[in-house]
Amino acid sequence: MTKKKTSDKIPVEELTELEALAELKDLAVEIRSHDKAYYQEDAPAVSDGEYDALRQRNLEIEEVFPDLVREDSPSKRVGATPTSGFSKVTHARPMLSLGNVFSEEDLADFLSGIRRFLKELTDDLSIPLEMVAEPKIDGLSISLRYEKGKFVSAATRGDGSVGEDVTANLKTFKELPFELTGNVPDVVEVRGEVYLSKSDFAELNRRQEEAGEKIFANPRNAAAGSLRQLDETITASRPLKMFAYAWGELSEQIGGTQWAFFEQLKTWGFQVNELTQICDDLDELMAVYNDIFEKRAHLDYDIDGVVYKVNRLDWQERLGFVSRAPRWAVAHKFPAEKAQTIINEIDIQVGRTGSLTPVAKLEPVTVGGVVVSNATLHNEDEIARKDIRIGDTVVIQRAGDVIPQVVEVVLDKRPKGSKAFKYPTTCPICGSDAVRDEGEAVRRCTGGAICDAQVIERFKHFVSRGAFDIEGFGSKHVEAFFDEGLVKTPADIFRLETHEVDLKTREGWGEKSVDNLLAAINERRTIPLERFIYALGIRQIGQANARLLAKQYISIGALRQAMKDASVIGSDALNDLNNIDGVGPSVAGDLIAYFNEKNYQELLDDFETQLTIEEFEAPDDSSSPIVGKTIVFTGTLETVTRGEAKARAEQLGAKVAGSVSKKTDYVVAGPGAGSKAKKAAELDVTILSEQDWLALIGEA
Repeated sequence: MTKKKTSDKIPVEELTELEALAELKDLAVEIRSHDKAYYQEDAPAVSDGEYDALRQRNLEIEEVFPDLVREDSPSKRVGATPTSGFSKVTHARPMLSLGNVFSEEDLADFLSGIRRFLKELTDDLSIPLEMVAEPKIDGLSISLRYEKGKFVSAATRGDGSVGEDVTANLKTFKELPFELTGNVPDVVEVRGEVYLSKSDFAELNRRQEEAGEKIFANPRNAAAGSLRQLDETITASRPLKMFAYAWGELSEQIGGTQWAFFEQLKTWGFQVNELTQICDDLDELMAVYNDIFEKRAHLDYDIDGVVYKVNRLDWQERLGFVSRAPRWAVAHKFPAEKAQTIINEIDIQVGRTGSLTPVAKLEPVTVGGVVVSNATLHNEDEIARKDIRIGDTVVIQRAGDVIPQVVEVVLDKRPKGSKAFKYPTTCPICGSDAVRDEGEAVRRCTGGAICDAQVIERFKHFVSRGAFDIEGFGSKHVEAFFDEGLVKTPADIFRLETHEVDLKTREGWGEKSVDNLLAAINERRTIPLERFIYALGIRQIGQANARLLAKQYISIGALRQAMKDASVIGSDALNDLNNIDGVGPSVAGDLIAYFNEKNYQELLDDFETQLTIEEFEAPDDSSSPIVGKTIVFTGTLETVTRGEAKARAEQLGAKVAGSVSKKTDYVVAGPGAGSKAKKAAELDVTILSEQDWLALIGEA
């Protein structure tokens, strides 16, 4: 995994294809681990600034090496799955996150990317790209649903697809319009950010302290905790507010621009942020950014950046989305906050894939209103590069409510006689060799199934919210049940009912809590294929890649057989796996290794006796002429860009591949098509011109 500052890395344009492939793999693994820590475990391990920098580096490499883009690229994960205690609400339209930029140069690149994607902007640079700029509120995302103008429900973002039903709590908001008048569609979902003002936050903490209750770390935590109260009277006692700025489901469009909807929100009575402006170019966007940054300290609410959105809605529609974020919007983050503290100790933690991660145990220090005591040091290269030692005074930074990163060592405060940290070459848990594969920055324990740390971490991943999401089965239960021998593999979870009597006699457990746990386990005996694949914890297989595999192979039986067949070099199954757009040889290697390892084969056999693993059900695209078809694009397209064409094909239910095989249905060839068109002709694959393609999908 790459941990160096941008200035210390090999410039992207100088990377070889092999180096780019290796770095993309490392970035995918590292960012996925940070996503899990932040979204699933509420225990983030890096600052927002470093997390964003990792994503930015990944994006830069992908732009230079588009053929190496991975399906588990760090642009796939959104939010966190819903917590227990609330009903779950499936969003009619996903509530996605945003990509980030950090400088004027980054923003210029983002705007250029939009121009490259949209053909008319590519061909005519004089056409203005109008953007809406608005403060990025540091709060909790919410979606309010109105039918026939009346408020009917409210839900948090959750994991982007499913959120928490907080309707009763939203009804306590004093400034919220519960009936819309005027130009109101039959169905409209208004989205925005729930927040607590700085002054109200200070007053809330004063009352909390007087009552001997919990003191909140910052306004965002206070807002989230207040909104997620099962007792709505507690929510009612806290002065939560909401800025509205977007929409979800609409039965009919309102205006043709983002700004028109913004103006409509005001007429409906929603609070909107009056610092929002329309900008015509980069200079205007930067002027707004700098103006808002200067005003930040004087605002009575927290912001952590500025969001830019393409104003024209037809362009938003065409630009579409990547898995994690819209292509037509981006967040421009503010700089991180910094402080100094001392490293008291360096611990080595072992992850579910065997990665050895060093963690600095810090002298507690307050940064941006939050007390922090831990920071990830990433790997041995990072420790060596910064020469980080136990006892050092270090500069740390944080951006948002996360564990900080170590920026640098304050050398003139280094204790006399300090020694360089010696990184272990054996696993601190099982004693197995810890090795570094060529091209990787991470050292991994080779113990596999004999390493209790890896086994326990796989257990935790298996029951986590993004995986099986077994209510009431948290990390502490995993560790306790494993230590006591009640479970040895994740499949044993579904045999816990045989220990029902023993469980009910455990300290802290009673009949009701055990009954609830066993009921929650039984509720998960049927699971969708894509969720099951993700739960296995296979290296490099995040939620997006899991869905991609489920879409490709449909059933667990077909997937297992395909991975067995793919273990033969040169086999059709291996070619098919490598040909999945975004998978490539690195991910394929990890998949094949997992499904052909004896212990995991036995585990999968065990699962199939305990579970019903549902076949993948694709969205209903019955009206699409290319649903289920495999498409390859090659050459230069003239009416749309290749990126837009790929995005449209996927929206219509097709599979986009990176190379031609006998399973390819269509090759769309523009001017300059070379080897792919030639191979298509050799394999007798249908070759379409761009106009043929547009006619096929009904857009000629």
